[in-house]
Amino acid sequence: MKQARALVGVALGIGLATPAVAAGDNAMKVCGAKYQAAKTAKTLPPGQTWNQFLSQCRASMKTVSSTTTKTTTTRTTASPAQLAMRSRQQACAKQWQADKAAHKLAAGQTWPKYWSQCNARMKG
Repeated sequence: MKQARALVGVALGIGLATPAVAAGDNAMKVCGAKYQAAKTAKTLPPGQTWNQFLSQCRASMKTVSSTTTKTTTTRTTASPAQLAMRSRQQACAKQWQADKAAHKLAAGQTWPKYWSQCNARMKG
């Protein structure tokens, strides 16, 4: 346990805690540390509460993270097998809703069980 704390201290000491890493941290931890530092340095605006500070801190974290770490995600196209599975799932969902509305489901029947049976039937 002491070794883990020492490693964390070393990592923080040599500057591995970059703003990008800090932005990914829990907002409560990051903002809590900032609040305590501002409180100690007596730089908090008069009358500002923790909740007000947290709200502003979270908003600034969102702004910073959205402007500095904009990444584009590329979507891959679905394979024919995935498209077929989606089609079967949608068809089974319609059947599930119809059977449910008509009270034709067996007692204790759940969607996962129904989907499994319907999928097997449709694969044939």
